[in-house]
Amino acid sequence: MRLLVLCPHYEPDVAPTGEVMTAIVAELAGRGHEVRVVTALPWYRNHRVEPGWRGRPVRSGTAPGGVAVTRVHPFPTAKGRVASRAAGFAGFTALVTAAAVATRDRPDAVLAMSPPITLGLAGWAAARRWRAPLVFNLQDIFPDAAIDTGAIRGRRLVAAARRLERFIYDRAAAVTVLSQDMAANVEAKLDAGRSGAVRVIPNFADTSRIRPRSRDTAYRAEHGLGDRTVVMYAGNVGFSQPLDLMVEAARAHRHRDDVVFVVNGEGSARPALEASAAGLPNLVFVDYQPTERLDEVLASADIGVVVLREGLARSSVPSKIYSILAAGRPVVASVDPGTELPRMIEEAGCGAAVAPGDGAAFNAAIAALLDDTDGREAMGRRGRAYVEGCLTPQAVAGAYEELFAALTGSAGT
Repeated sequence: MRLLVLCPHYEPDVAPTGEVMTAIVAELAGRGHEVRVVTALPWYRNHRVEPGWRGRPVRSGTAPGGVAVTRVHPFPTAKGRVASRAAGFAGFTALVTAAAVATRDRPDAVLAMSPPITLGLAGWAAARRWRAPLVFNLQDIFPDAAIDTGAIRGRRLVAAARRLERFIYDRAAAVTVLSQDMAANVEAKLDAGRSGAVRVIPNFADTSRIRPRSRDTAYRAEHGLGDRTVVMYAGNVGFSQPLDLMVEAARAHRHRDDVVFVVNGEGSARPALEASAAGLPNLVFVDYQPTERLDEVLASADIGVVVLREGLARSSVPSKIYSILAAGRPVVASVDPGTELPRMIEEAGCGAAVAPGDGAAFNAAIAALLDDTDGREAMGRRGRAYVEGCLTPQAVAGAYEELFAALTGSAGT
């Protein structure tokens, strides 16, 4: 099959969704499919186009595996500036649309990733131009996640976002989501009889790249962690992640010189978080690390942490949990009860889940693991086995391949 993929990030960009799509595309190309990607110039790390990629608004080339990649300017803006960010999305989407409809070879199917939801419009335009089915992949459900975090407000703005959401859902041949909670959310917005258009295809960890390894790493030496028990959050430090829980936990365990808390990442909420942690010697902040060091970073932790603001677990699934499990580390998650992550953690037996914002429960879950080395190792082994069993790039790419084949009536490449 010929596949056209529209996504906001792609290797070498370091955004988690870019890593996901890069792995899926590589697997599809390895299965003999001809894949063309339209994406942004690398910009995620510092919210500006990376050096070496500047000077031209559109670049074309070939990625590993023979994947044709067209990169366009992302018009990056700060997350807190809603109007300018919306204008940036509009400019980026216009360039993606132009590149997608001008591609030389007719695709058999189009895959568009959200956020930003506007890429659904680009996907619809390309699918209509080429008379191909559109598969709309939701990493987060917009506008729900934006409303829950307060990123968008006002009755008219919310109503317009809802109309855009419904417009794209109605024109997609299939909508793929990461969890049953997200599926229920989308199905409730579709016309009766269209619930079958929603498919659950979760994200994954690259288990060949991220493996359990010794905790004695260069990363520990670089950041003065020594042989202490490390409780780590690694990822975006934004307003969707209530990392004040890490500050509270560090404060609760400051009497222990054998424990250290690490926040590895950057984002708009980090300055305020660092200010609230001032004077805590057992809380260390580390900037984003190169992608190739991800397995080392995760191996440096003894306990991995996932946090998500209340209400967001029904519109989002933090993909970082898969990487923690692939690294063979137990996880403590602060997320909405009864949603995908707590179910996964219970099924895999790989850690503990507590309600969002419940600092006492979060601290208790951390405390229970700190001195239980054998229990942590057993949880890590079970988590690794869980992701090896079903959450791999090969399994996810296979699910997309089957979906494309069903939509196009194709039995193979």
